[in-house]
Amino acid sequence: MAAQVVAITEDYTWYGYPIKKIIWNWTTDGANGAIVDATAAGQANKTVNKYSGIITRLVTDPTDTPTDNYDVTILDDDGYDVLMGAGLDRDTANTEQKLESVLGVCVDSQLRLNIGTAGNTKSGKVILYIR
Repeated sequence: MAAQVVAITEDYTWYGYPIKKIIWNWTTDGANGAIVDATAAGQANKTVNKYSGIITRLVTDPTDTPTDNYDVTILDDDGYDVLMGAGLDRDTANTEQKLESVLGVCVDSQLRLNIGTAGNTKSGKVILYIR
């Protein structure tokens, strides 16, 4: 049985701007088609650090052909999607981006990734930029 897997990279490198970069590499469960779930035991998909700021960019990159129109949400500590729905209906094969004008904010929250309707043993990458 293949378990869902999430690997998180949190980047605190100074790029000349106060921007933080979080990368989630995810794989869905192959045994029962379970999704990456922010409420899962242990919450391995939760950031170590707390973040505050404006979400300036979202990148979704499917690496193992998830089901077309799969969904990405990123929840704050209050359980609300900081993407404001902009991560829904992602493409099965193409890297897609959303910019600040359609994204939300986060305030003093550890962020949790959810992937929905992606299919069994599928994978991808989600990158979030916060200013």
